[in-house]
Amino acid sequence: MEKVMFGAGCFWGVESAFRQIPGVEDAVCGYSGGHTENPTYREICGHGTGHAEVVEVTFDPRIVSFERLCEAFFAIHDPTQLNRQGPDVGDQYRSAIFYYEEAQKETATQVRDRLEAARRFPRPIVTEISPARTFWRAEEYHQRYFEKNGGGYCHVVPGEFTLGH
Repeated sequence: MEKVMFGAGCFWGVESAFRQIPGVEDAVCGYSGGHTENPTYREICGHGTGHAEVVEVTFDPRIVSFERLCEAFFAIHDPTQLNRQGPDVGDQYRSAIFYYEEAQKETATQVRDRLEAARRFPRPIVTEISPARTFWRAEEYHQRYFEKNGGGYCHVVPGEFTLGH
């Protein structure tokens, strides 16, 4: 198994989207990329922690490649928006890939550059691609939020995203 962290705005929809992909063994909401230890949701929303809302994805690379996960990541949000997604504004909603291995960095950069060259988006991609730091698991009420609450407020709507083979 391998892991990666994706930040693509509100983590509820991001988690739900990645859980739908065959080969993803787990997707967990949390925080990373900042300087505060053991951050809480309230602290994240205060914009002083430097953390982003992320989903830590555990996947089986024999079933789904890291490249496919990166393609899914870029498909479920607008990577050209700086520190926001949809109606959510703040650095905690930034577009980010936090990689665990150098090969992941190379692949994420190649996918981003390929999308830029193809002019897939009307503006430049601003996605941060950085080494993974500590993953801080979010409070339990954030985990599998859509499963528990039947959907809700988020820029990624459950069921709207599918990853073709």
